[in-house]
Amino acid sequence: MEHTHSELLRFTTAGNVDDGKSTLIGRLLYDSKSIFEDQLEAVQKASERRGEAEVNLALLTDGLKAEREQGITIDVAYRYFATPKRKFIIADTPGHIQYTRNMVTGASTANVALILVDARNGVVEQTRRHAFIASLLQIPHLVICINKMDLVDYSQEVFERIKADFENFAHKLEVKDVSFIPVSALQGDNIVDRSEHMPWYGGSTLLYTLENIHIGSDHNFVDVRFPVQYVIRPYTDEHHDYRGYAGRVAGGILKKGDEVTLLPSGFETKIAKIETYHGEIEEAYPPMSVTVSLEEDFDLSRGDMIVRTHNQPVASQDLEVMVCWFNERPLQLNGKYTVLHTSQEARCIVKEIRYKLDINSLHRNEEDLTIKMNDIARIVLRTTKPLFFDPYRRNRSTGSLILVDEGTNETVAAGMII
Repeated sequence: MEHTHSELLRFTTAGNVDDGKSTLIGRLLYDSKSIFEDQLEAVQKASERRGEAEVNLALLTDGLKAEREQGITIDVAYRYFATPKRKFIIADTPGHIQYTRNMVTGASTANVALILVDARNGVVEQTRRHAFIASLLQIPHLVICINKMDLVDYSQEVFERIKADFENFAHKLEVKDVSFIPVSALQGDNIVDRSEHMPWYGGSTLLYTLENIHIGSDHNFVDVRFPVQYVIRPYTDEHHDYRGYAGRVAGGILKKGDEVTLLPSGFETKIAKIETYHGEIEEAYPPMSVTVSLEEDFDLSRGDMIVRTHNQPVASQDLEVMVCWFNERPLQLNGKYTVLHTSQEARCIVKEIRYKLDINSLHRNEEDLTIKMNDIARIVLRTTKPLFFDPYRRNRSTGSLILVDEGTNETVAAGMII
């Protein structure tokens, strides 16, 4: 599959307040020449005003701190940068326990989770929590940046010990690909340029890792899933028969001429053509947005799904879900919520709360079933109509859902279907 445009990598950063996350992101932007001149000038001026000799890279990303301190909740700050090899979107999420929900939001679409560890403190509760959320959300790649190596004399021993500690914890999680990089964000060691202080480290720098991590297979290219978002009927003289189904490919590869099944009707037909904004194409794959036309006229509507005939998702009204609770009002057993899944909307009732998960010990609490903000729990939902889904670990698009409070219209939870 040739990409004419450069790939987009989404990564999420997590770390304790003083682990140097802002400096790390600042350094990445600064050393990879991604900061725009005017931004840099503003930072230089601010650094001078504060009497700092060096440019304070944290200021690049800390514009949001002030707003946070004023009590305006910034959920997740997104930053964008690009190098000749790739485009990047960084979801920067606060690290405290009370922000678990923001971390889940920021990380939900990420290819890579960047976890910062302070070399002086090693693996702490926070580190374990971030790693757990990354594994819960099935983020394919973890990059553990062991930061502030300058403060431990660039010691290989310290690095190896923290690495072993983390691996010891991570083997309990489903984490497939983990890299460890010893860095000093402040000094710029191993962020964009190789460190002269750590000749013992033979691996890649952080930027090289982010530019070269293989993300082509992060999507599911096996199971064809095309949820219809919008039906296009132009009703013009030249196109009076045209009917196209617009949406985003959530899985598999759709090709012109493929035999497909339409859900929920179960009708079978073939793909007549696939179009994008730029014209007709032969095949489409995730996460492309396309319009599909079918050989016969069917009455599909938003929320219906086009799949391959011999490879269909689960269609059911009963779902087992891991949820992260977002709302001040606790989860209500037998409570009614709106569920949004792909382009489908339904109503549901919470039939059962199985357990609450302690993120730090990974212990299942079956006694205390009060699910409050930032809690993670396994629950059973019953929906008013069947949803077409796959387990989250197989497909992050068709396996995820959100719950909305019907009264206030607030998003109260994000869920992963088991």
